[in-house]
Amino acid sequence: MAKKSDAKRQHILSVAAQAFQEHGFERTSMSEICARVGGSKATLYNYFPSKDELFFEVMTRSNNTEFEAVFRSIDPAAEDIAASLRDFGRRWLTFLYSPTVKANRHLAISVSGRSDLGRLMFERGVLRGQDLAADLLRTAMGLGRLRQADPVVASRHLLSLLESELMERFLFQVLDKVSDAEIKQVTDRAIDVFMAAYGRSRG
Repeated sequence: MAKKSDAKRQHILSVAAQAFQEHGFERTSMSEICARVGGSKATLYNYFPSKDELFFEVMTRSNNTEFEAVFRSIDPAAEDIAASLRDFGRRWLTFLYSPTVKANRHLAISVSGRSDLGRLMFERGVLRGQDLAADLLRTAMGLGRLRQADPVVASRHLLSLLESELMERFLFQVLDKVSDAEIKQVTDRAIDVFMAAYGRSRG
């Protein structure tokens, strides 16, 4: 029964992805998706309680594995924690500023206040990333790789520093493709600042 339910869910996601691709988020209705899927609207809402929930799942199902892999790239036990964070930073920015993820973030921002999509992106994307980073930084602090501090605050500082040179251009949509060279330079500067604040005191 579970397999059949999962297959149905994946079918709905595939059909919805096609509809959203053809008409966009705001012009696609749950009624149209229901008609394409077949069956009752009640069944559709049983799997996805709102269009926002359905669209969020469509957006993230293809990159969730990569999202998690980026955070697994941090080795909190690494003796050279700065090098580990630089590797993470380059992977994270490459992920965030890939064409698909960048477009999804712009969309969520543009419809915030008119739908729940922005809230879902914040809670399940931004906060989830902060939680994953905080867990890793907490471990690094416990091992003495970083100085003791509030790991949640440190995770916010880390992720904000990494985007600090790109965020304004991103928000105002004047940011073209971010090159690997720029990502490396931006990351190196961000981690230098982070380590100046959170690195172990050698004095």
